[in-house]
Amino acid sequence: MAVNLYGIKVNEMKAEILKALREAKGYISGEKVSKSLGTSRVSIWKHIRDLKRDGYVIEASPRGYRLVSSPDLLLPCEFPELEPKIHHFHEIGSTMDIARELARKGVKEGTLVIAERQTTGRGRLSREWQSPQGGIYFTIVLRPRISPVYAPRINLMASVAVAKTIRKLFGLNAELKWPNDVLINGKKVCGILAEMDAETDTVNFVNMGIGINANSPISQLEHTATSLKEELGREISRKEFLSSLVKEINEQYALLTRTELLEEWKNLSVTLNKWVRVISLGETMEGQAIDIDASGALLIRDKDGLVRAALAGDCIHLR
Repeated sequence: MAVNLYGIKVNEMKAEILKALREAKGYISGEKVSKSLGTSRVSIWKHIRDLKRDGYVIEASPRGYRLVSSPDLLLPCEFPELEPKIHHFHEIGSTMDIARELARKGVKEGTLVIAERQTTGRGRLSREWQSPQGGIYFTIVLRPRISPVYAPRINLMASVAVAKTIRKLFGLNAELKWPNDVLINGKKVCGILAEMDAETDTVNFVNMGIGINANSPISQLEHTATSLKEELGREISRKEFLSSLVKEINEQYALLTRTELLEEWKNLSVTLNKWVRVISLGETMEGQAIDIDASGALLIRDKDGLVRAALAGDCIHLR
């Protein structure tokens, strides 16, 4: 991440300038901003020029600068508390690919890779994940101190966090389909993909990718999908949503090894008690979904009463 002559990271400087512009609620002089940040007026002008290139509308006059409007972009400078951990891209192949490289290089837990658009986004089983402009696409690097056996809980944790954020912010009845889908009115609004690097008894890292149909145009989505914009009849603030979601993820992550997380998932589940078919690694299980076990596996009781555990796979609701 770039650093200027004064030792302040560029995105941190942008964040401070935006904060000053917003708090001014009108014009603020370049001299006042430069003094408060301990830098030159020329430096302030250059950063404001860069902010304009990012899409911020900033009016300049003899009285100083005034923030007119902000773009709907998930730029690091919009999240001062998260900025040091954010790697933002306007367009990349996949956030998962970048996150894998960073995780292997030892980046800290909580590092976020965010893209405005993905050209090769993917879901489970390497399926394509449509990633048009207007969605929220990111991967977060996690380093949980758990046995690899309990890794499936990561999917449950993430889906609970997404559903609770949607419910809290918008009052929509977001529900969960095992193992990692978030639904609204039976249609998919969010997909989650977790990729793990582990040894026999140690998890090195888990990269959790989340794709949310936020303001995405519904015409570009599958007929089984929906978006928050479609459900609400208006666009949402993606910045507010992402900020709230990261906080919720942190709260649920703290419960990763506790039974409260499993109970929360069960309360939001639309899979439990349904007759399902789970296809995984060439094997098919069919029966009633009766529970999840301590690891997060789905317990299925077949027509003969035999109970088996599905660790992962495609889950189809039959009735």
